Amino acid sequence: MEPRERIVAAAARLLESGGEEAVSTRAVSAAAGVQAPTIYRLFGDKQGLLDAVVSRGFEDYLAEKTVRSPTDDPVADLRTGWDLHVGLALERPALYRLMYARPQAVGYSPAARAAFAELAVLIRRIAAAGRLRVPEGRAVGLVHSAGSGVALSLIAVPPEKRDRGLSHAARDAVIAAVTTEEVPTTGSGPVAAAVALRASVDDLDALTPAERALLGEWLDRCAARP
Repeated sequence: MEPRERIVAAAARLLESGGEEAVSTRAVSAAAGVQAPTIYRLFGDKQGLLDAVVSRGFEDYLAEKTVRSPTDDPVADLRTGWDLHVGLALERPALYRLMYARPQAVGYSPAARAAFAELAVLIRRIAAAGRLRVPEGRAVGLVHSAGSGVALSLIAVPPEKRDRGLSHAARDAVIAAVTTEEVPTTGSGPVAAAVALRASVDDLDALTPAERALLGEWLDRCAARP
């Protein structure tokens, strides 16, 4: 195994066993069998090393997700994605805190931003299917903030005191707030129609880029109305 891989693996083990404070340069260099200068040369500083650990952890998480092929029901996929997200927090709480609760990370870690982008793609699928009842941006923000909030709340409580049903209750409430049970009919109202059409504007090749941008602006305004 290359020195970089050994260092990241050692830091990940220390993180899970003792939290962020356990990931000291001395402890990592001893666990990885390298000299401290090697860590600084490869990662710059401790934050660079922690970023590498988070990225590797998220790659493993994504690998698990990609094994599960998308179904024909994007709302069901959203439900599954929520459970996988919270599952990551429960299985690797120290890693999850680095991704979502580290105050030094402005705008979250690169791994958390990648997770946000994946969620946006899933919400776009729901919108394109005509099953999104709110604008895409609001749906992404609501699901993201609620999911990460629930996960952080759960890992802040000792395992034996956790409310096992909290995640599922929150998941079902959020999904009910942003999606519809069935594909809307033509009589379901202009907001649902605007949301669905907005998801496909970029694919309208019959329009020029300027026309697509203008149509997108109109649809955003329609979708934002209560």
